[in-house]
Amino acid sequence: MELIRYNRFMRESLVRSYTRSFNGFVAYLTPQEQEKLAGHEKVVSIFPSTTFYPQTTRSWDFLGLAENVHRNPTAESDTIIGVIDTGIWPESESFNDEGFGPPPKKWKGVCKGGNNFTCNNKLIGARYYNSQSPTVDSARDKDGHGSHTTSIAAGNYVKDASFYGIAQGTARGGVPSARIAAYKACNGDGCQTTDLLAAFDDAIADGVDIITISVGGDYPSQLENDVIAIGSLHAFQKGILVTQSAGNRGRVSSVMPWIFTVGASSTDRGIVTKVAIGNGTIFTGKTVNSFSSTGTSVPVVYGKDVSSRCNELSALSCRPGCLDTDLVKGKIVLCSLFGGVKEAFRAGALGSVASQRLFFQSPAVADESSVVPLAASALNPNDFQVVQSYFNSTKSPKLDILKSDSVRNIDAPLVASFSSRGPNIILTDILKPDITAPGIEILAAFSPMGSPSFNPSDKRSVNYSILSGTSMSCPHVAGAAAYVKSFHPNWSPSAIKSALMTTAWKMDPTKDSLAEFSYGAGHIDPVKAVDPGLVYETFTDDYIKMFCSLGYDSAKLSKIFGVNITCSAGQHGRSKDLNYPSMTSYINTSVTFSEYFTRTVTNVGLANSTYKVTTSTSPEYNITVTPNILTFGATNEKKSFDVIISGKINNGKMVSALLEWSDGVRKVRSPIVVYPYNL
Repeated sequence: MELIRYNRFMRESLVRSYTRSFNGFVAYLTPQEQEKLAGHEKVVSIFPSTTFYPQTTRSWDFLGLAENVHRNPTAESDTIIGVIDTGIWPESESFNDEGFGPPPKKWKGVCKGGNNFTCNNKLIGARYYNSQSPTVDSARDKDGHGSHTTSIAAGNYVKDASFYGIAQGTARGGVPSARIAAYKACNGDGCQTTDLLAAFDDAIADGVDIITISVGGDYPSQLENDVIAIGSLHAFQKGILVTQSAGNRGRVSSVMPWIFTVGASSTDRGIVTKVAIGNGTIFTGKTVNSFSSTGTSVPVVYGKDVSSRCNELSALSCRPGCLDTDLVKGKIVLCSLFGGVKEAFRAGALGSVASQRLFFQSPAVADESSVVPLAASALNPNDFQVVQSYFNSTKSPKLDILKSDSVRNIDAPLVASFSSRGPNIILTDILKPDITAPGIEILAAFSPMGSPSFNPSDKRSVNYSILSGTSMSCPHVAGAAAYVKSFHPNWSPSAIKSALMTTAWKMDPTKDSLAEFSYGAGHIDPVKAVDPGLVYETFTDDYIKMFCSLGYDSAKLSKIFGVNITCSAGQHGRSKDLNYPSMTSYINTSVTFSEYFTRTVTNVGLANSTYKVTTSTSPEYNITVTPNILTFGATNEKKSFDVIISGKINNGKMVSALLEWSDGVRKVRSPIVVYPYNL
């Protein structure tokens, strides 16, 4: 009788089952059904389906991956990057298949992109998912995000690409010869976890080599409730590296060690929009403004003077619905918050000059230019105040908003203000994010159906646009990983990840108070990662051992990992014991500490080689490495070493240190982080 009820429940409630790469299903459940099913011995966990959200011409040159860089074209063409995102615009020049041969023989996927959707020898596969959005009937990208991320990773060379002439150059991905498989699991309403898991299930079975997913939640989750962590674990077990964006909302949400978690940073090119006022003063603001100069004959008005239905504070900032259309038409509006630009556009203004502040009393957001739907510039608060004073003291104020220009950022790379930071609150001894990559003002392919300013009333249609976010940095690392893999097709996901982490550019902790919790091991350097010398490898058994040591239930782990697991009774440990390229320890003291790490490196460089260690120094800590010299006699030989860092915590601040192995040519760098419970 119980079996009959269960079968009836499955027929009536089942939404989707996952069978290609792992076992699971989505179903509509009453609270009573959920409670009963959760008690079944074969069920790992039950959690509600939630919604996650999606998170170039100069960037690859900045990373040292020039157009004429040495490549392995045959292996690169055999590499397949799976992109889980908002779909793809198949007609984009970035995905043209001219010169491409047939798909790699290992490809097992399909082109199910829907009506009027055609794949080719570049875009070899496409699927779409619509568990919560039945109107989605195509893998076609309608908002531009998926096309953008895909072309960053593996877009073709496209000369003279630009956004209305801004950031003009050759757009290209990290691996232009690689193949692409698009999995549309996101749409205008976000990304349903049921669809994300389905996309992982298919991508793994289809035979992709790397998965990039610029998607995440607002907060980190435990393993058994994190669909991206579960999907990427099964990908890892099949030899597939997964890169995921760190997030744009504060706390890093991508926390599991098999995922390559990517923060966003700047390049040496910035985009600015200048504002000239009538007394000859010129201010430099931050927007991507494609509109021609407004000229100085346009009347300038202040938000509070063109609103008849809002209080003064709301009108000053140009809050939604505050501006009167009849009063702003043909004028430039001053708004004390950046969000006012959108309201100025709605009301029909010719242009807007705003403060970079997002909220009153908040710091200015000055490191990112976003596309605006009208002529507009966002000034730092001090400059905006000068413009206000000019407006208030001048009988006929004049103001000109110029089209955007490119400028040189001499302090790049710096981590973006929006890029989510650590510490990792789920696995406290695993450093996240792992690395940073370009994520500010990236020009890449776009959907002509999407609004470049993501404003439905902005009807411009473009093939290339400029976006910022960890969504943009994530596919940079996917492209870099594919580049490394093209030279080392048999390397494990953890070896590729280690190579990119240990060869990353060292970043300056004095420029970021959270140091490694902002940038991880540093800024990617794809060319150096091809020859890292040594790598830190981790395998499924290492992750199992780690979770056992953290007290996870054997039966639950067996179901998550898909293998029989028996954790030893009384086994205790910490995630810091994992053979990870970074070394991190969370301590429950605010004074003195002494932390121990053990690591094993694999020689992937010269067969006969010797590496000597150096460490950073500081009055705040002391580092001892035993042995301090590693001598190898063969390729793939492994050597272990121990690290002890001791010292004291000052004023509740983290300790940021480095360890580096070198054979005189190669430098294998690992960050060491010790931080207190009250950071």
